[in-house]
Amino acid sequence: MDSPSRRSTLTIALCFIVALIEGFDLQAAGTAAAGLRQSFALDPKMLGWVFSVGIIGLLPGAFFGGWVADRIGRKKILVMAVLVFGLFSLSTAFVESYSSLLLVRFLTGLGLGAALPNLIALCAEAVSERKRGTAISVMYCGVPLGGALAAVVAMFSSEHWQTTFIIGGLAPLLVVPLMALLLPESTAFRQQLDSTHTPRPSTGQALFGEGRARTTLALWLSYFFTLTVMYMLLNWLPSLLLEQGFSKPQAGMVQMLFNIGGALGSLLGGVLLDRCNALKVVLFVYAGLLAALAGVGLSVGIVPMAIAGFAAGLFVMAAQLVLYASAPPSYPTSVRATGVGAAV
Repeated sequence: MDSPSRRSTLTIALCFIVALIEGFDLQAAGTAAAGLRQSFALDPKMLGWVFSVGIIGLLPGAFFGGWVADRIGRKKILVMAVLVFGLFSLSTAFVESYSSLLLVRFLTGLGLGAALPNLIALCAEAVSERKRGTAISVMYCGVPLGGALAAVVAMFSSEHWQTTFIIGGLAPLLVVPLMALLLPESTAFRQQLDSTHTPRPSTGQALFGEGRARTTLALWLSYFFTLTVMYMLLNWLPSLLLEQGFSKPQAGMVQMLFNIGGALGSLLGGVLLDRCNALKVVLFVYAGLLAALAGVGLSVGIVPMAIAGFAAGLFVMAAQLVLYASAPPSYPTSVRATGVGAAV
C-alpha cells in the first residue's frame, strides 16, 4: 500500500471514529430523556428546549467551523471541535440546574457542528472524485452506529442517565491526542495554501459567486428539510414511543434499529451515488423516506414499528449522505469547508 493510500485509509478511519462518537453524543439527550425529565422536573416544553438548544448550537458551529477551517486547516478545527464537545458532553452529567443544562447542551452542539463540515471535507479530499461518495458514506455510517451504541447504553443504564454523558464525554477526550498525532491534514488544502497568493474570496463570493447561487440555495433547502426530519427522529423518537405505550426496552430496540438502518442507509447512499444517476438516487431515497415516515406514524404494534423505524433510519441517513456527498464538489478547495458548513 503506497503512502497516499495509507494516508487516505488513516484519514477515513480516524474520521469514522470521530463520527461514531459524534453520533453517540448527538443522540445522548434523546436516549437519556426519561432520566433528564425526572432529575430536572422537566415538562414536555422544557425537554423540547433541551433537545432544541443543542441543534441551535450546531448551526453556528458548522458555519464558523467550516469558515475558519478554510483559513487555518481542517485538522486543527476538527481536533478543537472534538475537544469542545467532549468537555461539554461530560459536563452534562454533573450540572445541577436547568439553565446550566441548556448552556452545556448548546456548547456541546457548537462543537458537534464545527466537527461535521471538517469530517466531510477531510474524507472528500482524501480520495479521488470517483470514490468520494463511498468514502463519505463509510465515515458517516459512524454517526448512526454511534447512536445505536447510545441506545444500548441507555437500555442498560436507564436508572443512571449520567452514564451516557460520561461515556460520550470521555471518549472524544481520549481520541483527541490520537487525532493530533496521526490525522493527516488534507493534501488538497495544503497544496492550495502553498500554491496560491490570490486574495481569499468573501463569504458571499464563496457561497454565491461564479454561478454557485442556485446550487447553494438548493443545498440549503434540501439540508433544512432533511436535517429537520433527522433531528426530530434522533431526539424525539424514544419519547414518542414511550407516550404511545411502548416499554423502555421496546423504545430502545426501535431506536437501535433506526440507527442500524441508518448505518446501512449511509453505505447504500454512497454506493448508489458513485454508480447510478444522481437524480434517480435522490428520487429513490426521498420516496423511501416518505413511505417510512408514514409507517412510523401509522404503526401500532412493536413489529410494524420496528420495521418502520429501521426503514426510517435507512432512508433518512441515505438522503443525508447524498447531500453530504453532493456538497464538497460544488465548491473549490479554498472555500469547500465554508460551503459545506453553511449548508449543514
